[in-house]
This record gives sequence, C-alpha cells and structure tokens, in this order.
Amino acid sequence: MYIQTYKVKGMHCASCSSVIEKTFKKVEGVQSVEVNYGTEKVKVSFDPSKTNPHNLSKHIEPLGYSLDVPATAEEMGMSESEHAAHLGLNQSKKEKLAEVKDMRTKVLSAIPLAIFAAIVMGWDILAQYGAVSEMNYVVKEFFHHLLPLVATYILFVVGKPYLLGFYRFLRYGKANMDTLIGIGTVAAFLYSFAITAFEETLRPFINVDYQYYDVTIVVITFIALGKYLEARSKIKTGDAIEKLLNLQAKTALVIREGKELEISVNDVKHGDLIIVKPGAKIPVDGIIAEGSSFVDESMVTGEPMPVQKKIGDSVVSGTINTSGSFTFKATKVGSETLLAQIIKMVEDAQGSKAPIQALADKISSVFVPIVLVIAFLSLGAWLVVGSQYLGFSQALSFGLVSFVGILVIACPCALGLATPTAIIVGVGKGAKEGILIKDAATLEKLHKVNTIVVDKTGTLTRGKPTLVDIQNFSNLKDDELVSILASLEKKSEHPIAHAIVNYTQEKNILMSEASDFEGIQGKGLRGKISGTEYFVGNARLISDLGISFDTAKLDGFTSQGKTPVILATKEKVIGFVMVADEVKAESVEAVKNLHALGIKVVMLTGDDEKAAKYIGSLVGIDDVVAHVLPQDKLEKIKELQSQGRVVAMAGDGINDAPALAQADVGIAMGTGTDVAIESAGITLLGGDISKLVKAIRLSKITMRGIKQNLFWAFIYNIIGIPLAAGALYPIFGWLLNPVFAGFAMAMSSVSVVSNSLRIKSKKL
Repeated sequence: MYIQTYKVKGMHCASCSSVIEKTFKKVEGVQSVEVNYGTEKVKVSFDPSKTNPHNLSKHIEPLGYSLDVPATAEEMGMSESEHAAHLGLNQSKKEKLAEVKDMRTKVLSAIPLAIFAAIVMGWDILAQYGAVSEMNYVVKEFFHHLLPLVATYILFVVGKPYLLGFYRFLRYGKANMDTLIGIGTVAAFLYSFAITAFEETLRPFINVDYQYYDVTIVVITFIALGKYLEARSKIKTGDAIEKLLNLQAKTALVIREGKELEISVNDVKHGDLIIVKPGAKIPVDGIIAEGSSFVDESMVTGEPMPVQKKIGDSVVSGTINTSGSFTFKATKVGSETLLAQIIKMVEDAQGSKAPIQALADKISSVFVPIVLVIAFLSLGAWLVVGSQYLGFSQALSFGLVSFVGILVIACPCALGLATPTAIIVGVGKGAKEGILIKDAATLEKLHKVNTIVVDKTGTLTRGKPTLVDIQNFSNLKDDELVSILASLEKKSEHPIAHAIVNYTQEKNILMSEASDFEGIQGKGLRGKISGTEYFVGNARLISDLGISFDTAKLDGFTSQGKTPVILATKEKVIGFVMVADEVKAESVEAVKNLHALGIKVVMLTGDDEKAAKYIGSLVGIDDVVAHVLPQDKLEKIKELQSQGRVVAMAGDGINDAPALAQADVGIAMGTGTDVAIESAGITLLGGDISKLVKAIRLSKITMRGIKQNLFWAFIYNIIGIPLAAGALYPIFGWLLNPVFAGFAMAMSSVSVVSNSLRIKSKKL
C-alpha cells in the first residue's frame, strides 16, 4: 500500500471533505482516506497497481475538486534536487495568496452594490411603517430596473461557485455548502425575475410588490466577504510551518577539489566539508571538523544563550553561527536533517484529526441533505398551512423567505473549521516553544492526563556526572585542590574524571602536567605534580594506603546518590569532591507547576532507593519507585492505568520505548540532534521538563478553544434554522430575513477561525 498526502483544490466548506471522502472510498484500490478541511489536504492509502493520484483526481473533478499532483522529477527530466528546487517550498502559499487576492477583488466590487441594495431594501421596510416617505415613482422605477442587473452580476460573477454547487447537485446528486447557497439565491433570483418579467400576468395570483433581488445581492456579498475573511485568517493559522521553512538555509559554502563553492542546499552530499562564517545559518546537520564557535540553537532547544561548539561537536541545520568560523562534515542532508523532520512532523500533526472531530465530521456529512429536506418541508408547510391563514400570495412570499433563510444560515462551514483550525494553531504554537506534537489525537489526550511518570536520569537530572561539592581539609584554596585533582584525572577516561575536568574548564582553573601517572584497578590512580605524589580514588584506596579517615561524612553524601573522589598524599587526606547527576534547576519548578494543574508525579528509576528518594525529596515527587528495569516501568504504568488514572510517561525516548508505548501519552525528552521524534506522541526539544508543563497547558487551551468553536458552530444552527423556518412567526411574528441569515453564516466561520487564532496569544 502507498500512503500519500495531496493538496485539494476547490475545497470551500466542511461538507466538501465528506463528499471527497465518500467518492474516494468507492474507488477500487483505495484502502483509507482522511480529508482535512482545515489544511485542505487529503491523506490517501491506495494500491498503486489499481489506481494512481491522477486517476483519483479524475473521480472528483466533475464535482469541482482536483488533486494537486506535482509531476515527478522523472516526468520533468530533472534530478531530484532540481525538482525539489523547482517545486518551491512556499508554492502552495503563493497559490493561496493568489486565490485570496481574487476573492478580495470580487468582494470589493460587490460591497458597494450590496450597500446600495440594503439602502433600497431598508427604505422600503421603513416606508411601510411610516418612518420615511415613500419613494417617488421615477426613483422606484429606476431601482426596479437597476436591481435585476446588479443581482445578475452578483449571482453569475461573484456567486459563480454557488451556481456550480447547484449545477453539480442537479447532475451528480452531491450536495455541499455551495449547493445550499446556490439553491437559496437562485430561488430568490428566479422568483424575482419571474415577477419582473410577468408582473401583470402574475398580479391576480401573487403579491408582485415583493421582490428578492436584494436578498440575492446582499446574501452572496456577505458570504463572499465571510469566505474572504476566513481564507485570509486560515493563512495566518499555518504560519508556524512558514516560519520553520524560513529557518532553512538556501545555500551552502562547500569545499570541493580544494576550492570554496557556494551551492544550493539541495545539492549538499553526505561527507561534504562545509564552511560556516559568522552570522550564517548552518545548512545541514553535521559534525565540526575544524575551528570552534558559539551557535544559537534556540530554534531546537529554546535556550536563548548560544552554545560553545568545538571539534567533534554536532551542529543542526537552521541554527545560527554567532561568532567564529568553522568547517563541519555533513552527516545528514535533505529530508534527514532534524529541521526537515520537525517540519514534516508539524505538517503531519496539523493535518491529522482529533477524535473530537469525528462528531463534527459525522454531523457535517449528513447535515446538507437534512437541511435541504428541512428547507423544502418548511416551504411546503408555509404553502399548505400558511395559505389557510395568510392567503396563498403572502404564504408563498413568507415560504420563499424561510426556504432561502434556512439554506443560507445552515452552512456547516463553522462546524468543519472548529477543530482543524484550533489544531493547526495549537500544534504550530507548540513547535515554536520546542514542543513537537505527533498528531492531534495526542494533543487531545494530553489534557485529560492526571498522572505523569518520569524517569530520573536525563529527565529530572542532567543525565551526566557533575562536580557538586568540595570538602577541603588542607591549607590549599578550593581551586588549587580541584586543579590537582583535574591535572591527574585528565589522563583518565572514566566519566567521573570527565566531570572533574569539565568543572575545571568551566571555572577557568589552570591545570598542571602530571608525571609518573599510574592507574590503580578498581580503586583510583596515582601521579606526581611539582614533585609531590598524590593519590586519587575511592575509600578502598585510602584504606589500602593505611591512612586513617572518618568515613561518616562520606556516608552522608553517598546516601544522597553522590560519588566521592578523595585526594590524598601518602600521609593524609587533603580533601574530597562529590560527583553526582545534578538535578536540573527547572525540575523543581516544573513539578510544582504540575501539582498546581492537579497532576500526580511518579518517578521510576533503576537507581538505588536511598539516592532516588533523596532526589525525589529535592524535586517534590509524590511517589518514588527505585530499582526498576525497563519492563518493570511498563508494569507500573499498567498498574496506574488499572486504577483508572490517565498516564503520561516522560522518558528519553529510547530505553523507555515499551513504557512510552504503553502510556496514554508518551513524551520523549529529546536533547538536540539526538531527539527521537518517532518514539513518542510528544517530543520536548532540549530535554527541558518545564516544557512538559507548557505542553499540558497548550493541550488544555487548544481543547478549550475547540469546545468553544463547536459551541458557537452549533448554536448558530440550533437557533438559526428554526428562526429561519418561521417557528416563532405564529407567536411573535418573527421571521428571519435571508440577509441576516447570510450575515450570521459568514460571521460564524469568521468567529470560529478568530477564536482559534486567539490560542497564539495565550501564555503557556
């Protein structure tokens, strides 16, 4: 099976998506279809031996839609890189802007005509109640002949999509929102045209004083204006992808055959040596081969401070070199780079459907046929029942107003936009904050989470040994003590030795040259500095040397999970340092914020129980479970789920894979280029646990936005349809003018998109 996503041209409403979905499902070879109105894309799983994208497009073309299927590189006689450059990453944005520009032109031409029609209509209504004087005969006749011309232009030029919707309904029996508007406005236009053409002939049978050209004009203008505002707003909802695309470098300065060449980033190959100058964007992922610099990695980690990079360190595409020059070797190019993976993940997530959308989709798919039935039943009821009380002429007039009003107000667009627009904005906002969301279902599930299971190492702690304490028993200064230790340890490959050397380098403490260096298996090492012999190691080494030493102080530190490194001469202990996996500064605040959201935090770790409980007490963890293997973590999550808890698991995304898969929401603590994007539903770039709190807040804000959107979408229709049908006419004499129905329909879509855009401004 072949799974591919295509852009759909011609989608103008929510019911369009159900029409396309049903049509594709009937095509032989198609296994599954997912159409998203918010992103105007379709994800199709099909057997390439039975069908292809061009064939699929042909099935929907008679209905007014088509798939945007770009020609392959082979078909265009291009290389893959030339083809990628030819297509252009922002092509769809350009097409959308061109479409919005065309809509704007039509709307601007229609608005003055609609204002004119509304003034004429308002004058007529006010004159009936004596609020203004009647129009004189000449003016009335002028308008009488001008309005049909204006209505003809509006219907056949501005309202062309709705006429086509009506035509396709008659020919193929497929109805969408355009069909509703088309039937309603054509009915109002034809009724009015018949009166204009056969006024005297019809006078004995119906009231020829009422014409509805103004309804056709104003309704189509309102809906076209609403569609224009909606399209313009929808471009803003997807701007996170555009910003990510703009992070990509367009060219790279490579060394080929000893020369510097500036080439397109698409032509960079594995193993190419690339020069990066100060202020330049890093074009692809790689490892520094020469030079050093400070790189702004805020795009990946969210950390504002530039990070020092030296030979052997990795660099990521899209990050910015702030100071020195360096040369690096390309290890990942094109779609392999971290930035390309992030862009694809955000695009896929924005195009995916949340479970809550299933309700809206189900309603949208049956909505249009039901509305058509309600509209015709309403017209019939006015003619049958209304004629007995109002007379045929008045009943027909009111029946037509109800018929048009129902068709116009019942547009399911707002319903179709409610979920996808909020998801697009929510996922985009997450990406800017370094929170990568795999799909909409994960974002929805996250807001229900009431228990978070975290790993200790790398999640709550830094994940690497750090020098955390210095105990000095000599006349030396602390820096001198550490200098001696580091001078000896720099020859060792042990991780604890690296922690001491790194501390020395960070504090700019000078190191000396050690001589007579010797490793002592399982205990430590010895060496001479400035003629003095020193021993560095654990308590067993000191014991073997026969030096008396009070270990009570050591025991206090080791119970906290810290590892002692003792410095001694042959005669006495000079002091010791403690190395530990340090708690991240943000962990304490993050756990506190999770508690404020009503979430229980459980720590699972393979470490010693004393050390684990000490770390747990520092951070404020509710429940600590130590000595657990990866499979035990899985069982613990199952146990919590059996208690009815909704569990999110935050781990490093690799060794915690079984537990991440079992959890209701798996959260990978991704650090830089090692981010395991595919391993969990959510990836927190930079491994910052405080982003976990932001992710949960984002989920809650997005779900609140979706529920508000669905409420507004439903309320417009629940109140509008009975009102348009004339349900309140017998009691209050109220009847909804189709003009107001058009305004309400247009505003429903605009309000839903605007409400989704509010998510952008929310503080996480």
